Amino acid sequence: MLEWLETTSYSEWVTASWGWPFALTLHAFGSAIVAGLMFIIGLRLFGFFRTIPYTSLEKLAPYVWAGVVCQFYSGLTLWMSKPPKYVRDWVFDTKFTLVVIGIIFTVMFLKTLRLEATQWQATGAVSSTGLKRCGAACATWAFVIIMGRLTAYLGNLYGGV
Repeated sequence: MLEWLETTSYSEWVTASWGWPFALTLHAFGSAIVAGLMFIIGLRLFGFFRTIPYTSLEKLAPYVWAGVVCQFYSGLTLWMSKPPKYVRDWVFDTKFTLVVIGIIFTVMFLKTLRLEATQWQATGAVSSTGLKRCGAACATWAFVIIMGRLTAYLGNLYGGV
């Protein structure tokens, strides 16, 4: 099945034309959107950017999810270039696992933000749950980016991608 996917016209478009650089560019933008916005939110929760009300942070959530969607589709496109190698690559497997964990942590954090932001604004203090969930989401997305970059290098060293 994986070998068949590698020979589809879509996969050939990715490897033989502008598909790879196009998908890689979209993937970089998606990663920057997700990690960048999560870190802006995180910095606000940890005391920076005090002029931004806690209650306005939820407005960034749709953009975070747009970045995740961009990452997903562009990542799938990149994966289609050589599925058998990606499946056997421990660095890619680690990155993909972290993406799933990052999505879970982001869902948990954004739910906490939605439920508690008004209280944070009123008291001027973020709950420990909010700080922990935001910190976990930010750290996970940072490691997703690191593992994504390492996929291009360590994967090749050990017979992966």
